[in-house]
Amino acid sequence: MRQLHFYWRVRPAQTLLALATAAAAISFLVSCASVERAVVRPPDIPGATFVGNAACADCHSNIVQQFPLSPHSRVHFEGAALAAQTSCEACHGPGSLHIARGGGRQNIFNPRKDPVACLHCHQDIEMEFRLPSHHPVLEGKMNCVQCHDPHGRDIMKPAGGPAMARVNQQCASCHQNESKPHIFEHEALREGCTVCHRPHGTVAAKLLLERDPNLCLKCHAQTPGPGAAGDIYIGKVPHGAYLRQGTCWSAGCHSAVHGSNLNPRLRY
Repeated sequence: MRQLHFYWRVRPAQTLLALATAAAAISFLVSCASVERAVVRPPDIPGATFVGNAACADCHSNIVQQFPLSPHSRVHFEGAALAAQTSCEACHGPGSLHIARGGGRQNIFNPRKDPVACLHCHQDIEMEFRLPSHHPVLEGKMNCVQCHDPHGRDIMKPAGGPAMARVNQQCASCHQNESKPHIFEHEALREGCTVCHRPHGTVAAKLLLERDPNLCLKCHAQTPGPGAAGDIYIGKVPHGAYLRQGTCWSAGCHSAVHGSNLNPRLRY
């Protein structure tokens, strides 16, 4: 039997991007799939000491009451009976200076100001934020609690209802133009934004799961047409020739990828 050998060239830039993607995937699997419970060291605040949940409840009673129902309450201990032993300071750091200075925001880790309160545990997500295309959390232009509720029963905002519908609703709170109703819809939007996008970070541009046109062709598989190459023709020009000019939308073809009020092929 003859053996077939395949050879391909890999560019250095492509190699680095592939390694970054692989590292993010491995980190995700290790942190989420292989660890049932995480026991982590709270973030350090120089000069501060731990005061306990009772001291926090003097001002934040509503959060302390609802927190035992949150998945975050079981980070250190399993079961609702032990959930109260997961201290507020496990995420926010020791609170003595925060209390002594009347709740000063500079003396506690606040995820609205500093993502370390979340990324201290979610290191796989931090790695995704360092990929070429990402939401600007590390740059301080966004924060985790814009999309997540760290204290509630449901971590993902808004709470309640089908998960995918809530993801779409959360994305739409900022990306209103992309999510508004259109006469001609892109069917993928009905399945959810995460069919095409990864919210924290990706190697591909615009938070896409893959580089276009590879992503598009997962759903829009080309049907062989006339010609030796079995290509689809647009007039007298092969469809593939357009793709060599750019992506499905940057080549000037399907620019209204989220939906159109004018063209059923999402051309504009």
